[in-house]
Amino acid sequence: MKTTVEQLSRRFRGVVLAIHGGAGVITRDDMSPAQEKKHLAGLHAALNAGYAKLKKGGTSLDAVEAAVRSLEDCPLFNAAHGAVLNHDGRIDLDAAIMDGATLNAGAVAAVRTIRNPVSAARAVMERSDHVMLVGQGAQDFAGAVGLKIVDPEYFVTEAQRRKYVEALEQERKSKRRPKGKMGTVGAVAVDAEGNVAAATSTGGMFNKRWGRVGDSPVIGAGTYASNETCAVSCTGHGEYFIRLVVAHNVSSRIKYAGETLLQASRAVVHDELLPMGGEGGLIAIDAKGNCSMPFNSEGMYRGCITESGESYVAIFK
Repeated sequence: MKTTVEQLSRRFRGVVLAIHGGAGVITRDDMSPAQEKKHLAGLHAALNAGYAKLKKGGTSLDAVEAAVRSLEDCPLFNAAHGAVLNHDGRIDLDAAIMDGATLNAGAVAAVRTIRNPVSAARAVMERSDHVMLVGQGAQDFAGAVGLKIVDPEYFVTEAQRRKYVEALEQERKSKRRPKGKMGTVGAVAVDAEGNVAAATSTGGMFNKRWGRVGDSPVIGAGTYASNETCAVSCTGHGEYFIRLVVAHNVSSRIKYAGETLLQASRAVVHDELLPMGGEGGLIAIDAKGNCSMPFNSEGMYRGCITESGESYVAIFK
């Protein structure tokens, strides 16, 4: 019998890292075996990047940042290099990170020149007096603290450029603006000290307009972490995740209703999001190493790795 992430997660205790690469972004019919292999390799690479930090005694913050940076650098996922284009043919990137031990958090939104937005989010948390910086101000801050700044064209892949051109042609013919599926990357972890952390990064919604920002950089909506409850990173249709404050909602159900991590995360994804029409999923972890990865779409790129190095990645149900 094939092992599922949920079955594997029941054996998790201690140091654990979990990641996602987006939910609802592809169907089985759209994905060839070769594409699936490449995506699974990208997930494994991210797990290994984060695990390397934990193995060396690094913090959960170090692990989630490293894992998300790996996914940001991979052109297969909708974050940083490989992100979707907006209606104007440009890139708009968002990211957030949160420390469950202190409840400190940082985020950036609508940035176009920061190579790794998740690192900028961490810099906002640790090297400024603020929680969220946006646009040019966030880019100026990132440059001032020594983060790598790149030409916006660095983020644009041929695949996303082709998708954008096809969308413009479709819009010209039908007079209707195509709406693309969403994708996000994220990570949650618990370290040897029992501290949890979460990080999320995204290129947002394909063909978005008017400076739209989704849930990913919004603390409590797409990203949240507290040692008392859990760490959460979300992916899906951001407007619904913002309305339901999904990441904090999971935490609150644990804290105030006494639900387990699995009960709380599944209830929010299936019983609250789904009836509203909110497609997507989340990954969550608590200080004991319990892990949950529910989603209500056809698939969600996801994976996890334990202290022993035992890992698992999956895409579809």
